[in-house]
Amino acid sequence: MSCSMRLMKKKRWGFDMRDIDKRVHPQDDFYNYANGGWFKRTAIPHDEARWGTFLMLRKKTERELMSILRSLAKKARARRGSEVQQIRDLYRSGMDMRSRNRLDAKPLEPLLKKIEAIRTTDDVVNSVALLHRYGVGVLWGTAVDQDEKNSDWNILHLYQSGLGLPDREYYLSQKPEQVRVRTAYVAYVTRIFRLLGDDKREAARKAGIVLTLETKLARASMKKEELRDPHKTYHKMHLSALQKIAKNVSWRRYFARIGADSPGALNVRQPAFVKAASSLLAHVPIDAWRAYLTFHLLSDASPYLSNRFGRASFDFYGKVLTGTTKIKPLWRRSLATANASLGEALGKLYVDAYFPPRAKREMDELVSNLFVAYEERLKKLDWMSPATKRRALKKLRRISRKIGYPDKWKSYKGLVISPTDFFGNVLRSSRYEQRRNMRKFGKRVDRGEWHMTPQTVNAYYNPCTNDIAFPAAILQPPYFGPDQDDAINYGAIGGVIGHEITHGFDDEGSKFDGHGDLKSWWTKADRRRFERRARVLGKQFDSYTLHGVHVSGKLTMGENIADLGGYAIALDAYHRHLSKTGHTVIEGLTPIQRFFYGVALDWRQLSRPEVEKTLILTDPHSPALFRVNGPASNLPEFYEAFGVKKGDKLYRAPKDRAKIW
Repeated sequence: MSCSMRLMKKKRWGFDMRDIDKRVHPQDDFYNYANGGWFKRTAIPHDEARWGTFLMLRKKTERELMSILRSLAKKARARRGSEVQQIRDLYRSGMDMRSRNRLDAKPLEPLLKKIEAIRTTDDVVNSVALLHRYGVGVLWGTAVDQDEKNSDWNILHLYQSGLGLPDREYYLSQKPEQVRVRTAYVAYVTRIFRLLGDDKREAARKAGIVLTLETKLARASMKKEELRDPHKTYHKMHLSALQKIAKNVSWRRYFARIGADSPGALNVRQPAFVKAASSLLAHVPIDAWRAYLTFHLLSDASPYLSNRFGRASFDFYGKVLTGTTKIKPLWRRSLATANASLGEALGKLYVDAYFPPRAKREMDELVSNLFVAYEERLKKLDWMSPATKRRALKKLRRISRKIGYPDKWKSYKGLVISPTDFFGNVLRSSRYEQRRNMRKFGKRVDRGEWHMTPQTVNAYYNPCTNDIAFPAAILQPPYFGPDQDDAINYGAIGGVIGHEITHGFDDEGSKFDGHGDLKSWWTKADRRRFERRARVLGKQFDSYTLHGVHVSGKLTMGENIADLGGYAIALDAYHRHLSKTGHTVIEGLTPIQRFFYGVALDWRQLSRPEVEKTLILTDPHSPALFRVNGPASNLPEFYEAFGVKKGDKLYRAPKDRAKIW
């Protein structure tokens, strides 16, 4: 028996050759070549805006979480206040649609009465603070997070917020897509007021007020591209300085009301926005503030109220913005609420049931291989000076890794969950998390804390803690499987690992040092060389369009650098792996060809036009098509593996290829 046959007995190949579309040339469009067969025989489910590898894995995880919930339901008794009781009863209360329909908007009456009682500017600010305690994003936002220039400590952050549309451009642009969405938004706001009991004329009047006020907030907001620069969003100042900038707010009283007494210094991320918001408080009529706050409370609450409110929310945020044609079934919505409110409690059960220790061990080994490859690549860089290179290596070696689940789980002790009070459960959960966040104020940062639950199909890099995290749910086929072809593992999850590491060295993450502080560690000449190389990649992505909408190379720069660097590093690591295991051909494909099939699997996705347009305008990630074809067209291994030559659509002249890390 040959070595390759022994391998196939042991391992699953991990890619279905029926998924290929042989009518597409890989040299012209590798993404649609590798995935086109799957695209042709697959339809997006009616209750999804997108469908592909990520979403299918998330759906699988949902089913596993439901299995856990069913097992909890069979338990005869659960101690009141226990996590089992909290999870079970929160889900049960969400499923009780009869009670939710009977109550309709009644659970909101205490909060609505407080808004209706507003008579002065101070009353407006008090109501803003009240809604902030329950997680309703009105006017501005406040949260406790790391001090970017002193990352061991948590401070208060004040930032722009308060819009019901995804981005400022939806208010200011006259392009057809933004006008379409804006028109539908006014209809949605009108509908919400009608559901509350206003007649058609009054509801339309209030909707006009809301749009006018939000347009003023949008005009004062920083552009999404600017928000990516951490230097532009760092303005640490004393409370007295904030009071001078925004005089129409009693900030000390506001912060006390949200649970942050005597904040001292804080980071005002967008001072111009906060100043504009303060000015609006003095010049916008009280009646307009009542309409604005009422709408946002109702809009945020709608998914947790009756069917008619939930339907109104879905018809705009689901249908208009994403093109989804059918609302998710009640069990999925109730599960999502339990997951959002009690994420780590549910995650603990998920890990016990579905994350074997072997997966964590083998993932740790794969991550280690990527770090070795990254270090070797950094040492060989020909455009970086020895001084900057030493600091880059120091930062790389200090990146900590989180795999699977946290060492210390969050507690939900004291959170009251009732089987018969769904909206009350949601309010109490929101308030509980807001208090948890405020308790961090002025304290040392817990660098072991996770910012995703184990059941999340995703990964992240945090520049302020200089760590990477890979939740348990992403560590399964087709991204990663101990029993699938190593080429797929390196192309799929290896690319994700490399991507997250590279975020530490992209145009944003590279501004933070190895400890997580916003501090330059570059020579000026090296920084200029880095930015010159990044501009090549930015120009490439600026040239891409989808549905007539241009990708922004500036907005997507960090993710594009991470994609390109991630796959380059994963290839290096895979070459090192092959030097130990030897090369095996499977179904006529070389190891490097199979690696790129893993890359295509990473981003396999069907999307509705509406959601693609929304994401191109708002998301720092490029569309899936370009996340595969874009990096591939810059990698010499892709040219060699698939014989790409001049005249092919993915061919880029050597001088035009981006190479950064």
